Amino acid sequence: MNTLVRIRRMTIIIGLVGTAAVLMVRGPRDAAGFLAGAAFSLFSLRSWIRLSEAVGAGSAPSVRAHGLFLSLRYVLLAVALYAIVNVLGITPVAIVVGLLVSFAAVILGLVYESVISK
Repeated sequence: MNTLVRIRRMTIIIGLVGTAAVLMVRGPRDAAGFLAGAAFSLFSLRSWIRLSEAVGAGSAPSVRAHGLFLSLRYVLLAVALYAIVNVLGITPVAIVVGLLVSFAAVILGLVYESVISK
């Protein structure tokens, strides 16, 4: 299995397991915040993968478009965070922890690759 596919799947699994854990420990509001953060994390991971594929293919307009989108995603994240926290009353900590889901998946993917390659 391709490493990027594995990391994407791990991101989804960690997001769902983490959402269930937060639901049991902190309740539905924080679970929704964690899930929103995990979803944005997955979306961000997919954007980075697409950008790397576009750079590898050498398609200049596509690279510029992906680069612009990656810059604007932080603005989108700030707007979404503001709306989620103020409108829905979800704690920002749950969302921020959810944003770390793809980071955890990358670390687990690295550990997996280092163990399997031996």
